[in-house]
Amino acid sequence: MRTLGGAPMAIEIVNESGAEVDEESLLALSRSVLESLHVHPGAELSVVCVDEAAMEQLHLEWMDLPDATDVMSFPMDELRPGTAEDPSPEGLLGDVVICPQVAAVQAARSGHSAADEVLLLLVHGLLHLLGFDHEEPEEKNEMFALQRQLLSDFLGRPAPDPTED
Repeated sequence: MRTLGGAPMAIEIVNESGAEVDEESLLALSRSVLESLHVHPGAELSVVCVDEAAMEQLHLEWMDLPDATDVMSFPMDELRPGTAEDPSPEGLLGDVVICPQVAAVQAARSGHSAADEVLLLLVHGLLHLLGFDHEEPEEKNEMFALQRQLLSDFLGRPAPDPTED
């Protein structure tokens, strides 16, 4: 488990997946995204990496869908992005759950690294926690453009394209 040291934003990173995950990058990216979207510095976030069996159970329990998925988000206080003048209220942002094993398969299929895929999934999950969705084409365009921009800014290079089934 890693928590953000020296800053009031409480970000917890837990890796229960059995896969190697760069927890420091997850922590730094979480902080970068939340700061960019003007989320209150007192907001709380949990990022959990789980194996395929645990993700499959969550996917079935919460979405009534079989098989492991790549990322799931569980919003708590339904916080939304703020502005520099008016940050979001303080509260519990929620949980992002990522399956690095599914991410590795998707990364291979898309031609980028598993590490980049995990980072992409984290941004995707964070945006879901903040109320973004991709059910409608206009929503998808907005969410994916913001996702690409936030990850590119963090990486200092173009973000990989998301894997689409």
